[in-house]
Amino acid sequence: MKAVNATLLRRLGAMLYDGLLVTAVLMLATVPFVIERGGETVNPDDNFLYQLSMLIVMYLFFVYFWTRGGQTLGMRAWRLRLETDDGGSPSITVASLRFFVAIVSLIPFGLGFLWQLWDKDGLTWHDRIAGTRMLHYPKR
Repeated sequence: MKAVNATLLRRLGAMLYDGLLVTAVLMLATVPFVIERGGETVNPDDNFLYQLSMLIVMYLFFVYFWTRGGQTLGMRAWRLRLETDDGGSPSITVASLRFFVAIVSLIPFGLGFLWQLWDKDGLTWHDRIAGTRMLHYPKR
């Protein structure tokens, strides 16, 4: 079967899977901060370096997977693939742009994601700006 634009529900399913994976990775990335504080918990509100480190870890997670085959592990489970308009995997520049605009898409109550429901091409804000699309490859 031919690939079609991913529905919002499929995207949310993949986001849930990836959210669990990213949470685990962030927990591991927190360990050095806990060690540095002698075992005390880290208060993210008081630690800009910690916040920046967590953002960098998330950035590396998504950009790595998007540029290496267009799929995170959650996207693979939901048979989704991120592609550029020409059908290839995004470059680091495109994936980076998409990552940061996706954060902006979440800020106003997820409006940038919900936009897909009204967009004539079924694209989110970050897909439209980055020149990407999320495709669903159904089982044969």
